[in-house]
Amino acid sequence: MTGLESLYPFLYDEADDGAALLDDVRRSTEAKAAEIAGLRAALAERHGDGLVRCARAMAPRLRAGARLFCFGNGGSGTDAQQVAGLFAGPPRPLPAISLPHDVAALTALSNDVGFEQACARRLAALAVRGDIAVGLSTSGGSGNLLRAFEEAARLGLLTVGFAGYDGGPMARAGTVEHLFVVPSSSVHRIQEAQTTLYHVLWELTHRALDGAL
Repeated sequence: MTGLESLYPFLYDEADDGAALLDDVRRSTEAKAAEIAGLRAALAERHGDGLVRCARAMAPRLRAGARLFCFGNGGSGTDAQQVAGLFAGPPRPLPAISLPHDVAALTALSNDVGFEQACARRLAALAVRGDIAVGLSTSGGSGNLLRAFEEAARLGLLTVGFAGYDGGPMARAGTVEHLFVVPSSSVHRIQEAQTTLYHVLWELTHRALDGAL
């Protein structure tokens, strides 16, 4: 057995009518759905108060004209774009920028200076005291995010981080004021739960801006 047959033997087993495979897929899907539902429910107790504190810290800065700078790598980079899109959209559009999605700047800085400095250099060029930095990572150990948080702290930005596992180096660096850790070893579950966290933070921030929090 070679090629795809060795990787996915169940697809090439003529004796299997597919029923067993479908049953396995169903059980796996149900288990994953139950896992993320339980994880998301646990986050309310784990991070509820912290999300309120973070929203209350962000609101006066945003009211005063602060900009939100978001960053992450890979799938977390896509999440950074989602966070920026949430805050830049209705009902109250706010200035929010996703650093990884300026491809020209990201690749130029990575090539000329080094990838670990790419987000930090963008913050150094664009951010001012009072702005907000939001970084997302599943491991909490991305070197370029750690450097970005160092630069954000140096500039006097409010720093907000999302991480998985035990928070990794992000939790130990001392540069992230509001850190939300998803206690899971599954990258998929971490990113799914982080989506819930930053949507709740967005909603709470708008409530704080309205004076309702």
